[in-house]
Amino acid sequence: MEIYNEQINYENPFLSMRVFQARRDDERTSPWHYHKEVEMLAIVEGELDVYLENERVNLTAGDVVLIGSSELHRDRSSADTTLVYYVFQFDLEHYFDESGIAYLRYFSETQSALSKLNYIFRENPAIRDEVFACIRNIYTEYTGKKVGYEIAISILVKQIVLSLLRSDEKRLLDYGNSADLIRLKPVFEYIDRNIDGKVYVDEASKAANISYYYFVKYFKKVLGISFLDYVNFKKIKKAEKILLTQDISVAQVGEQIGMPNMAHFYKTFKKINHCSPHEFRKKMLEWNR
Repeated sequence: MEIYNEQINYENPFLSMRVFQARRDDERTSPWHYHKEVEMLAIVEGELDVYLENERVNLTAGDVVLIGSSELHRDRSSADTTLVYYVFQFDLEHYFDESGIAYLRYFSETQSALSKLNYIFRENPAIRDEVFACIRNIYTEYTGKKVGYEIAISILVKQIVLSLLRSDEKRLLDYGNSADLIRLKPVFEYIDRNIDGKVYVDEASKAANISYYYFVKYFKKVLGISFLDYVNFKKIKKAEKILLTQDISVAQVGEQIGMPNMAHFYKTFKKINHCSPHEFRKKMLEWNR
């Protein structure tokens, strides 16, 4: 069986997504493939069969399908009808900002692929239509590129995520215990107070009244990411704001977020944004002209 890893190229690197409208007038079967981005297909007209590892989903006009990150899939179209559909591929982590990072763990796919949520579209036509409209509007915003279209797309992606979260009556997402988040509230407060400087694991564990060694495992279990990755995420998000609002050097930005070591700052920034701080500032300012 031929399988390939599809590399998704982002036209706008700061949106971490690709959306386009496709058309087929012939019979075609794609090879098995996967990519790290989550993918959603929305059928405008015609019919498409989507094959996942353990199921086949038949889609007609108005239908939507969700394919998880790195999930094997392929599709087949018929020559009998013209097929028109939207393809929306996006890096889900990119759309979890500081206010929603606690919910990222629900979509971590540690227990099952996100495609398991397709039952929502079959059983809840209102949510299916809502998500379809979001995908269509994302395409319209992206192709129209009116001022603020990046904000509009971010809002629409979050609307999709919220719809899935609130409509998952079978609770197939990786839900955690809300009491765990309450227990970590002093930790989040400690991080916020010290985000401009050093943030220590032992101090965080004391804030949660948890032993140092258990705290590291506990934090990752609750949030789905490590304590260090979470702190770095918060620091880099603050760095992004400074880069775009203050006319200071990158070195000064690193100092303001408690990362005075430039090699470490660059490496961490690039891991999250796939570009250097210099490139981020230059490209973002160019996109906003």
